[in-house]
Amino acid sequence: MKQFRRRIWSATIFMVILTSAYAQVGTPSYESQIVASFPHYVPQQPVSGVIRVSGHGSATNPWMRQLLIAWEKDFQRFHPGIRLEYRMYGTSSAIPALFNGIADIAVLGEEIDPEAVRAFERVKHYPPLGVDLFTGSVDIRNMDYAQMFFVNKDNPLTKLSLTELDGIFGEEHRRGTTNIRTWGQLGLTGEWADKPITPYGWKIDDSFGVFLQDYLMEGSHRWNCDLHEFSHIKRPDGTIYDHGQQILDTLAKDRYGIAVSNIRYAGPNVKALAIGVTPSGPFYGVTKQTLIDRTYPLARVIPAVIDRVPGMPVDPKLKEFLRYLLSREGQEVVVHDGRYLPLSPTAALKEMRKLE
Repeated sequence: MKQFRRRIWSATIFMVILTSAYAQVGTPSYESQIVASFPHYVPQQPVSGVIRVSGHGSATNPWMRQLLIAWEKDFQRFHPGIRLEYRMYGTSSAIPALFNGIADIAVLGEEIDPEAVRAFERVKHYPPLGVDLFTGSVDIRNMDYAQMFFVNKDNPLTKLSLTELDGIFGEEHRRGTTNIRTWGQLGLTGEWADKPITPYGWKIDDSFGVFLQDYLMEGSHRWNCDLHEFSHIKRPDGTIYDHGQQILDTLAKDRYGIAVSNIRYAGPNVKALAIGVTPSGPFYGVTKQTLIDRTYPLARVIPAVIDRVPGMPVDPKLKEFLRYLLSREGQEVVVHDGRYLPLSPTAALKEMRKLE
């Protein structure tokens, strides 16, 4: 009997330890579960040499360098003879470094700027090759966080489409709508029907504004003239009053306003809207899942860009490195880093095909 009790006691202790360990580890994150479904990296050929990288960051802000160092260390398990050289002087310098021959690969901090592509084409007479590497964050500053739209908490709306937002924030309306300037045009009644809509947003020449021009307004540069624009303010103590925070602080005091910003800056007096492509939907809020699977219509992606002559193969060492970045191992580094989100397996496969 005593031996039986000891066994029961030992089993009980084991279960307590196991339960405690499980509680500490917890359920794997959504992004970890996604990456676990990626195929492993399998080298197609051995490579060695130096890969020169330009891109997102600066001498004081090693934003992308942090990821590149981790990737380089892991990639060397497969290709010990590979070394990366970093020239991280900012996204705006990255593609010029390619067409000037001082970089082999550009890893940007945001989507490829059409103006940078045109500059590349003027020099090289063909376009660069862009390959999406991972997904922007939900709400982490400087990590390509999701652009979201907000109304005052008193506003009855819960969702809007890109078509309607183009009608509010734009003037040209390449999505096929017309000017939307009152809440009644969006179906609100009573006191809201004749109230003018006051739009708040980024400076239109900021990279955030350029993104909206390209992806919301479909390349139009004609904004609503009533747009209130915000840029960062440096306080006397050296801290920054972010433009996104200024925007939502202002919206919280304006019952009839609408704003583009991010959830990191939201308080109780503003409300995030679900977004669809057309007024018929479907509509999605911002979550890790809707960004990774790109059901949220304004999901952000981080690309690499290389110089490949059309019809010619990709440099073998660049091809192997990019194949690694699009594999389980490369995407696991992104998840472990914790600032950005991975791609979906479907998106990674699509990008991998660009290298063939």
